[in-house]
Amino acid sequence: MNYPAWDVPHIGSGGIIALIAIYHVMISHFAVGGGLYLPLAERKALRENRRDWLDQLRKHAKFFLILTGVFGAVSGVGIWFAIGLANPEATSTLIHNFVFGWAMEWVFFLVELSAAAVYYYTWGRVPDSVHLKVGWLYAVVSFGTLVIINGILAFMLTPGDPWLTVAGTGQESSRFWSAFFNPTYWPNLLIRTLVCTSLAGIWALVTCSRIDGAQHPDLKSALVRWSAKWLIPSFGLMPFAVGWYLWTVPESQRALLTLGVNTIGPGAFTQVTRMALVIVIASATLVAVVYALAWRSPRDFRFGHALAVLALALAATAAGEYTREMLRKPYVVGNHMYSNGLRAAAADTPEERSRSYLDPNLWLDRSPGVEPRAAIGEAMFRGQCLACHTRDGYRSMKRLLAGRDREAIQNLLAILHEHKPDSPYRAFMPPLVGTADEINALADYLASLDTPAPSLASGGAGTKQ
Repeated sequence: MNYPAWDVPHIGSGGIIALIAIYHVMISHFAVGGGLYLPLAERKALRENRRDWLDQLRKHAKFFLILTGVFGAVSGVGIWFAIGLANPEATSTLIHNFVFGWAMEWVFFLVELSAAAVYYYTWGRVPDSVHLKVGWLYAVVSFGTLVIINGILAFMLTPGDPWLTVAGTGQESSRFWSAFFNPTYWPNLLIRTLVCTSLAGIWALVTCSRIDGAQHPDLKSALVRWSAKWLIPSFGLMPFAVGWYLWTVPESQRALLTLGVNTIGPGAFTQVTRMALVIVIASATLVAVVYALAWRSPRDFRFGHALAVLALALAATAAGEYTREMLRKPYVVGNHMYSNGLRAAAADTPEERSRSYLDPNLWLDRSPGVEPRAAIGEAMFRGQCLACHTRDGYRSMKRLLAGRDREAIQNLLAILHEHKPDSPYRAFMPPLVGTADEINALADYLASLDTPAPSLASGGAGTKQ
C-alpha cells in the first residue's frame, strides 16, 4: 500500500471521477464535433450567400469558445486531479507509458485553443477565405486530440499482448505504439467520432433555439434542420460501430455485458442491464424528440426543447461511459492492474495473495487510543475496498453486507482471497491480498459497520455487483 486512500463520503472517489468525466465528455466531444460543424456551416453560408447564417454562426462560435475553452479545459484538469487521487498506481502507469503521447496531445491542445480564439476574434476582420482556413485548422487539430486521447483510453481496456509481455519490467515504453494502437483503438475511435458529430448538432440546437422564429422564420428553420441532420450519422452507424467494438473486446470482459443482458428475463436487473436500457431508451427518445420538435416544427423549436434534448444526450452519454467502465472490471488496466491498484502479477497466485498487504505502510492510523487491530482492518478496507465501495453510499458496504454476521463476512473474504476460477465474484472483483491476521482484521472492521436489516427492496443477488 504505497499511497493514502482518498475517502469521499457517500459517492466515493469513483463517483467524483464519473461526475467530472461525464461533464467533460459532453464538452470535449463537442469541441471536436463543433470544430467541424463551424467551418462546414460557414462554407455553406458563403457558397449560398447567406449572411444571416454568418451572423448566427458568429454567436455560436462565441458560445463554442467559452464552453470548450473555459469549462472544457477546467474539467479536463479536474479529471487529472481526481484520477491521481483515486487511483495513483494506475495514473502512474499511464504517465510512464504515454508521457510522449500526452506531450503530443498538449501541443495539439495549445494549437486548438489558439485556433479557436483566432477563429472567433477575427470574424469579419479578415478575408472570408482566410477565416475559413483558420476554422479548418481548428477542425484538424481538435480531431488530433481525440486521436491521441482515444489511444490511451482504449489501452486501459485492451493494452494488448505485446505490451503485457513487458509490463512491470521497466521496458513498457518500448511497446508504445502497439499499446497505443491496441485491439479496441479503431472501433473506439469510430464510436467517439460519431458521438462528436451528434453532440455538434445537439449543442447547435441549443443556440439555434434562441433565434426568434417569428422575426427570422427561414433562418431558424434552415439552421435547426441542418443541425438536426448531424445526428443522422451517429444513429445510422452506431449499432455497427458498437458491434465492431464488442467483437474486439476480450471474451472475458464481453461476458460481463452478456451476463447483464441475460438477467433481463429473470428480472434480476444488474447495473450493466440498467445502463444498457438507459442507452437504448435515451437514444430512441432523443431521436423521436429531435424529429418531432426540431425537424417537423423548426420554427417552434424552443430553448426548453433544446435543454430536453441535451438532457437526453447527457443520459445516453453517461450510461455509455459507465458501461465502458464496467467492461474493464475487475481491472483498471486490462489484465495488468486491478481496480484497487493491485498488479495482477502480485495477486494472481496463492503465495502472492498471502503476502502482507500493509507491510510496509505509512498510512496506518497510529493515533493514541486507536486499537491496532481496528486500524489494520480500516487500512485494509481503505486500500482494497474503497476504490469501488463506500461505507454507506454508492455500492454501500452496509447494504451489501446487510444480514451477514461475522462468520458470513469471514467466509466471503475467504472466497475473495482464494480467487478460484469458479468464484461468482471473480469476474468483477479483484482478489483480496493479505495475511490471515490482516484479513481477519478486515472482517472485524466490516462486521463493526452498522448494517441495516435485510430488505426485499434491496434486490437479489443480481444487484450485488
